[in-house]
Amino acid sequence: MIQKKYENSAKAVADIENGSTVLVGGFGGSGLPTELITALMEQGAKNLTVVSNNIGAVSDGVAKLISNGQVSKIICSFPVGPHAEELVQLLESGRIELELVPQGTLAERIRAGGAGVGAFYTPTGVETELGEGKEVREINGKKHLLEYAITGDYALIKANKADRWGNLVYNKAQRNFNPVMASAATITIAEVEEIVEVGEISAEEIVSPSIYVHRLITVDTKEERRVAGNE
Repeated sequence: MIQKKYENSAKAVADIENGSTVLVGGFGGSGLPTELITALMEQGAKNLTVVSNNIGAVSDGVAKLISNGQVSKIICSFPVGPHAEELVQLLESGRIELELVPQGTLAERIRAGGAGVGAFYTPTGVETELGEGKEVREINGKKHLLEYAITGDYALIKANKADRWGNLVYNKAQRNFNPVMASAATITIAEVEEIVEVGEISAEEIVSPSIYVHRLITVDTKEERRVAGNE
């Protein structure tokens, strides 16, 4: 069985290219891959499309990448917060594009991307500004909007624990968008608090199977992580 790489955060994000679509997990601060976000900020990839539930404060979360001039488009449900004034200025100047998506629709678009479903219909957003320009179909007497799946080149996620193969366990609210994002990206990078041996996690506890997880880092103060095997 092929082992996962135990990366340091800088190495884990080193190949994220300009123009990539990056899915970033988290709901507020819960399940937010802070170390990976910081590493991506330091790496400096630009013209990113970032998909995240919310943006966060300037000092934390996706707002770091926005403030650093790395994001050209943000797809999210909750763009308000301490950074809102800066975001408005970027929007008005045309330096960033915002696609606002209802939270349930955002989760389902990402889930659909991971499941190989190209699009789906939902009544959410019908006859609102969010539905303008979208295909409308009546199903069982109710209007629905056509929404397209979301996939990413990379997903940056956080879990509580992983085994060496990358099977992930989440702690309560930490679960949020992370599992669906793990399945919807070409390369998923997981930030975890602990890595254990294969077999130490019960199959009943595993939420994200290792097939979806390509790289692991642990959150600690060590500069280097041991590399074991190949992706």
